[in-house]
Amino acid sequence: MVVLGLGSNLGDRLGFFRQAKQHLESVLTSMRCSSVYESLALLPEGAPKEWDIPFYNMAIAAQTTLSPQALLYEIKKIEQAVGRQDRGRWGPREIDIDILVFGSEVISSAELTIPHAGLLMRDFAIVPLADVYPAEGECKGKTAAQLAGAWIHSMEMLEKRID
Repeated sequence: MVVLGLGSNLGDRLGFFRQAKQHLESVLTSMRCSSVYESLALLPEGAPKEWDIPFYNMAIAAQTTLSPQALLYEIKKIEQAVGRQDRGRWGPREIDIDILVFGSEVISSAELTIPHAGLLMRDFAIVPLADVYPAEGECKGKTAAQLAGAWIHSMEMLEKRID
């Protein structure tokens, strides 16, 4: 299972999510979408005040036959197709799509880090992820916060197994 995190803080944020989801259907199957959440922008110190625009965030869990690197390549094409403009690393975005989790893959390269770097410190990514992960049967009757806590615990266990 792959879980993608989507974010948008410019223009028709929900419209950009719809467009991205439509494009993602060409590379993903069995898609499950989280609720949409709003969060404050995560900004570096000294960022321009005009960058301080709230984000909409969501997660999509799905299956893919692509490798993580091939999926990243397709995601970058989708971001461009949806209208993402380059405003710098922390700048506002029409759409941002990140690979949060890719099965049990652990990758650390210049182009790609899986699980996503900083994931465990970003509630705007963890809460939507908890909506779609773990599998549906394991989610029944649990809140997003409970699932996020369980997911964080499982990742901590994975990190201990890797070390």
